Amino acid sequence: MIIYLDLIILLNFIFDTLLITVVKITLKRNIKFYRILLGGFVGGISILFLFMKINSIQLFFLKIIISILMLLVTFGYKDKRYFIKNMVYLYLTSMILGGFLYFLNMQFSYRNEGLVFFYNGLSINFIFLIIFCPIILYIYIKTNRELKNNYSNYMDIEITLKNNRKITLTGFLDTGNKLICPITKKGIILIDKASLKGKINLAKPILIPYRSLNNKSILKCFPIKNLTINNKKTTNVLIGISEDKFNIDGITCILNTKVMEELK
Repeated sequence: MIIYLDLIILLNFIFDTLLITVVKITLKRNIKFYRILLGGFVGGISILFLFMKINSIQLFFLKIIISILMLLVTFGYKDKRYFIKNMVYLYLTSMILGGFLYFLNMQFSYRNEGLVFFYNGLSINFIFLIIFCPIILYIYIKTNRELKNNYSNYMDIEITLKNNRKITLTGFLDTGNKLICPITKKGIILIDKASLKGKINLAKPILIPYRSLNNKSILKCFPIKNLTINNKKTTNVLIGISEDKFNIDGITCILNTKVMEELK
């Protein structure tokens, strides 16, 4: 069997360089491009260990050591948290790309009869790395940023009602929600009506006029004892009742920027 060692090292170098690039972009690490190449080179030459007479357990720990060296060469060491975060994202990205590579190889490089697979002579690895890796990485980075931006505004909140009943909700900080009671100047958070059913007397609301983009209406609001977020409390808040469910995954409460500023 002929092994093209230079091609194997090149493929491994490209793969590891792409992985490090994703970590850099995702975590917004300020490093020079040559350090990315150095990290990719360390990962690239690690493929040579596959030709050494070592068992799978030794190879596993050797790969961990190589990944640590890659990160140290590329990003350096600032503190434990910085290093662990780099490593976690490196492995996550590696699993995503490795999974795609395995899937494509199984689809295009093998044929099967039942549960038995045979190599079919066509390797997709090189084509995949050159063409599809940057596309997949772009999609991954874009999706990851959207998730981070979105879910960073998710918060667990606890509301103590006037009748001393407590309810726990999942809130979303909407910077566009600037509802304020014109008389008391209290910020207003919006809560899904179904979340308050049977927990509060909805028959005696405070009616507050509000204006949306192209509409004027009346919002039913109620005073509460306090609102708690991350062990910080505020009493300067009203809850407004939303008749419709929120079109945000898992959200039952829309928070107000003014209310967040009041937390102590």
